[in-house]
Amino acid sequence: MDFQEILHSTESYLKECVVPRAEVIDGDSEALKIAVAGLESRSLLALRVPQKWGGAEIPLPIFYEYQELTARYSGALAFLQTQHHSATAMLANSDNEMLKNIYLRAIAQKELRLGVGFSHLRRSSSRASLTGKPAVTATPAKEGYLLSGKVPWITGFGLFQKFIVAALLPDNRAVFGLLPFANIQREYGKIAIGEIMQLIAMNSTNTVTATLDNWWLQESEIIAVKPVGWIAENDSKNILNFLPGTFGCIRSGLDAIAATATAKNSASMAAACQKLEQKLDRLKQNFRQSQHSSKAEQLALRAAAIDLAVRCGHAAVVVSGGAANGTQHPAGRVYREALVYTVSGQTKDVTEAALDRIVS
Repeated sequence: MDFQEILHSTESYLKECVVPRAEVIDGDSEALKIAVAGLESRSLLALRVPQKWGGAEIPLPIFYEYQELTARYSGALAFLQTQHHSATAMLANSDNEMLKNIYLRAIAQKELRLGVGFSHLRRSSSRASLTGKPAVTATPAKEGYLLSGKVPWITGFGLFQKFIVAALLPDNRAVFGLLPFANIQREYGKIAIGEIMQLIAMNSTNTVTATLDNWWLQESEIIAVKPVGWIAENDSKNILNFLPGTFGCIRSGLDAIAATATAKNSASMAAACQKLEQKLDRLKQNFRQSQHSSKAEQLALRAAAIDLAVRCGHAAVVVSGGAANGTQHPAGRVYREALVYTVSGQTKDVTEAALDRIVS
């Protein structure tokens, strides 16, 4: 399968199997599980697995197009598979060849899905505001580390089999390793998964907390040990990584507006949709040319995309009227999805850029 064929296969699957159930998938984890299985059966969860391990290893520009497609047709599905692909990419960049041989092959063979649990590193100095302690700590032990603490946010419980966790060492470096995504109590530690959080958007993604009590992370399960400040440096390099998904959300809003304009035979709605689409086209052109942009320019582009996603979602609600307030209406779903793209991967810099855009 060549790369363009991958995109064609993705869009065909999404239009045929996901679009008719997009609202159900947004709120029902079992429906989302079926949708994810559809991606997996088409080898679309191994896109970032190197070819030597059986994956597609698609170029980043093609992957961005794939991300935009999934976000256009289902925000919940897009968000969930993004977690898996992020974890897969981190694993693929590991120096642990034995770990990659086992788990990357398992992903390519449709036997494993991964989540991520390290957003807590973005907290100021990786410290909890009240306790002054790291959310998750790693204590050196024989042939590994003992992990303790609370992972505050992991998506995909019951949908993923394992997740990547991050824990701080005494010297403030961060160790990343693979853990079972399950309630487990053994002689070498305990993992306790919290209740599924009730979210106003993408609730079906089964987001939970996980409490670790002296869980032994063996050396064989360690992905990497990152230097102090790694998360801030990584976020600075990846300011625009969330744009393809945000573009998909914008496109979804435009789809809802266009459908309503056609149904109501409204020239004004069609004209508004065209103007918003032109704004999206300009953002996408800037994104394609953003490789050498300054950090300030990238933050401004990210903020502009967030702003347009919210505006398109709002416009979809406006043209749909009171019907948009129904739980099964696409305009309401897209409006809620815009919230998620507003806060995904949120850093202090992104927050300030988004606020500047709002008040300007």
